Amino acid sequence: MKIDQTIAAIVTGGASGLGEATARMLAAQGAKVALFDMNAERGETVAREIGGLFCKVDVTDEGSIDAGLAAARAKHGQERILVNCAGIAPGMRTVSKKRDTGAFVAHDLGIFAKALAVNLGGTFNMIAKCAVGMAASDPVTADGGRGVIVCTASVAAEDGQIGQAAYAASKGGVVGLTLPVARDLSGYGIRVMTIMPGLFHTPMFESVPEDFRKALEANVPFPSRLGKPGEYAALVKSIVENDMLNGTTIRLDGALRMQPK
Repeated sequence: MKIDQTIAAIVTGGASGLGEATARMLAAQGAKVALFDMNAERGETVAREIGGLFCKVDVTDEGSIDAGLAAARAKHGQERILVNCAGIAPGMRTVSKKRDTGAFVAHDLGIFAKALAVNLGGTFNMIAKCAVGMAASDPVTADGGRGVIVCTASVAAEDGQIGQAAYAASKGGVVGLTLPVARDLSGYGIRVMTIMPGLFHTPMFESVPEDFRKALEANVPFPSRLGKPGEYAALVKSIVENDMLNGTTIRLDGALRMQPK
């Protein structure tokens, strides 16, 4: 699929990090971009800078998604590209010990459920809602392609560290749904791919001490540094433009394999 001014795109989590870089890349290629995010202040700023549209959307809420899609489609038409970057990264051990009392406590079940709801449920919600519109639209490629969906997992899906049970489970679910959903949607000419980023320099690293950041970078075989959001966006571009990429997951990690902690 060619990215140009005829193509509408939606990026969830588009107000920062990997989502922002992707939104900027798509806009630079001429696409009409809608950003779905909960951070209205930052989202409005990014949308204004790229000539796009911001919609405050909670990807776990069906009504919120429907309202966002209605607004985006009214302005840009049917989206042909969906990039799912919205997510959270809670950290908690399955069982931990309180320092003051020595008592053992279980992982907060609400936090586990929320990670699944946002990272996995939110991803699937957006896929299903966008795929309905894509399936009902005319093809835009010679092969009959109607849309491309890119999801974001994490190397934690395969290399989950101590304290990442909720996060790894949610991202593992995203990897697991990639092939069956691609098969579900193949008859409509809709491709589905997932990217598993490693350590990327996103806003959550802004507060990390430099010595700790350097230690993390040293674990990446090559290049020994944090990934750049633009490198994630470049892979999204390649996925969209290469019609044979479908139903699989790509690690984007500099050959990193995460240690237990």
